[in-house]
Amino acid sequence: MTIDGLIDRVLEQEGGYANDRADAGGETRYGITAAVARAHGYVGPMRRFPIATAREIYRSTYWERPKLDAVAEYAPEVGGILFDTAVNMGPSVAATFLQRSLNALNRGARDYPDVVPDGAIGSATLAALSGFVARRGKRGERVLVKAIEALRGERYVALAEARPTDETFLYGWLANRIG
Repeated sequence: MTIDGLIDRVLEQEGGYANDRADAGGETRYGITAAVARAHGYVGPMRRFPIATAREIYRSTYWERPKLDAVAEYAPEVGGILFDTAVNMGPSVAATFLQRSLNALNRGARDYPDVVPDGAIGSATLAALSGFVARRGKRGERVLVKAIEALRGERYVALAEARPTDETFLYGWLANRIG
């Protein structure tokens, strides 16, 4: 799937304007929080936040800046799940999930060296991903997606345990964000 298709999917899941008191993210439109919109120069009311600006933020902040475009070159399915993770949990969380999963799947560093789970995708992480894909192929890519989804599910449950108001969202997170 292309980045435009991934953005379309996020826009469909996130919907339009929302201002749920239980949502720690506060006021949003198209899934973009007011804080993120302001950080990108938007000064108007969130009810009027333009979809074109949301698309650009998704592309630049949640795809290109964290180098998920480079991940997708090696493993498109992994790039897609990491994009959704970056949007919903933050780019550094997405990168850390990839790094942790790669480390856990490298057979004691026999297939490729461990990477530091620092939340930033750089040359070492991309080399590990390349080594993983070369060793495990397309089936391995699906296994890597499953490992990332397991980490996502655990994080959602932990969020609901730590902040009881997030229990309101747990069912939807698991139903809509976990494959």
